[in-house]
Amino acid sequence: MRGFVTIDKGSAIHRLNPPDLGAPSGYSQVVDVKASRLIFIAGQTALDRDGVLVGKGDFIAQANQVFRNLNAALQAVGCDASHLVKMTVFLRDMGNLGAYRESRNRFFATTTPPAAPAVTLVEVSKLYGEDFLIEIEGIAVVV
Repeated sequence: MRGFVTIDKGSAIHRLNPPDLGAPSGYSQVVDVKASRLIFIAGQTALDRDGVLVGKGDFIAQANQVFRNLNAALQAVGCDASHLVKMTVFLRDMGNLGAYRESRNRFFATTTPPAAPAVTLVEVSKLYGEDFLIEIEGIAVVV
């Protein structure tokens, strides 16, 4: 593992940014985990607990709802944002990247130190519902 930089030493979750890959802002290039449990979270959209879309046409409202849903899923298994090691983010319009990052940063700032999972982010032409602007799935671990 020579050349790797460990962000959170002393933990069973090591977030790494090897020098050859650069140091991204808001996520990690590599997450090395010694886990006793893996939690897979299905793609979360901007539906509230009653199945009603929050923020039709409003990306920020939808992103905030998606992170609320992600948080609820984590809490249901006794976890929080610090347990996330991988996220896949689907955006309908890459023009919303800045707004996504703001919402993501607020979500991860709820833990100390702020979490930075490995992330794959892609623009897609459609999501499950025609009015959905963002969807996020995640993998969390319990160590």
